[in-house]
Amino acid sequence: MIRAAARSRTVRLYAVAVVFLACAVLVGAMAGAAGLSPAATAAALLDRLPFVHLHSGLSSLDHAVLFQIRMPRVVLGALVGGALSLAGAGYQGVFRNPLVDSSLLGSSAGAGLGATLAIVTLGGAASSAVPAAAFAGSLAGVAIAYLVGVSGGPGTSTLLLAGLAVSLFLAAVQTYVLQRSSQDIQQVYSWLLGSLSAATWHQTREILPYVAVAAVVVLVHGRHLDVLAVGDEEGRSLGLHPGRIRLIVVAGCALAAASAVAVSGLIGFVGIVVPHAVRRLAGTSYRVVLPLSLLFGAGSLILADAAARTLVAPAELPIGVVTALVGSPAFVLILRTTRSVRT
Repeated sequence: MIRAAARSRTVRLYAVAVVFLACAVLVGAMAGAAGLSPAATAAALLDRLPFVHLHSGLSSLDHAVLFQIRMPRVVLGALVGGALSLAGAGYQGVFRNPLVDSSLLGSSAGAGLGATLAIVTLGGAASSAVPAAAFAGSLAGVAIAYLVGVSGGPGTSTLLLAGLAVSLFLAAVQTYVLQRSSQDIQQVYSWLLGSLSAATWHQTREILPYVAVAAVVVLVHGRHLDVLAVGDEEGRSLGLHPGRIRLIVVAGCALAAASAVAVSGLIGFVGIVVPHAVRRLAGTSYRVVLPLSLLFGAGSLILADAAARTLVAPAELPIGVVTALVGSPAFVLILRTTRSVRT
């Protein structure tokens, strides 16, 4: 009876997540200077589904705006938000710490340094090289942090401290590079604050395979993370190899985070707030937390990007500012309510 009730609750949460993501896609598709009818926009989107044929009534210009300008941004936002949330939830499972996200293991700092070096050294040619440099820097930061942590001995606390040390070191190097190239500070900080304004279908196709591989790797290890949450000894008694599982999950999370920051810049709070909120709704099982974090993270970033486009229109806010403005109080509220429940 209890198991059936839990399964029914999980199914309802998945349904809510899917509806939330669908509504976020519709809001993201309508947000912008060109006013599109909600009904016409929904019809145009549904018309793209297999075996669905609807007449939207959109003009050729509105149709082009929807599918060539807005939808690439919406889809890219979903991929970035889902990847960041999944990476955050995965890291929290690895370290058994709900306050961990990708920024604490060198991913963000490595991406920032890679993007900064590309902007400073390549000048006008940097726009095409920044995503690759950020991607490589993010993976390199996590790899260095992991190697340093493993060499310091077993245990997640050692790895986490190594990640923090590597992040601080990479951030210091970035500051030094910027100090010697002050003319590039505005461009660097514009990238660091995050944006999806340059989203294209080409970018979406570029990061989709990486996000898909990372998602599969992390999601299939949800059951293993549930076992490791009890303790390493319990995991070994069941035939698991905690060190190997951590390496695989960290690699998958690093790939997800690197793919996201390569195309969007640094976007904070998504990877820590969304898994926190999901855990409050769904419980502590990572078999449920991981996929729900993916879905809710995708929808959340689409809505954050829609807000970034409309709050100060015709100008545009950096999406990192929006996520910080919303994420900071949300995180404080989650912490306060969690403490109230425990006491």
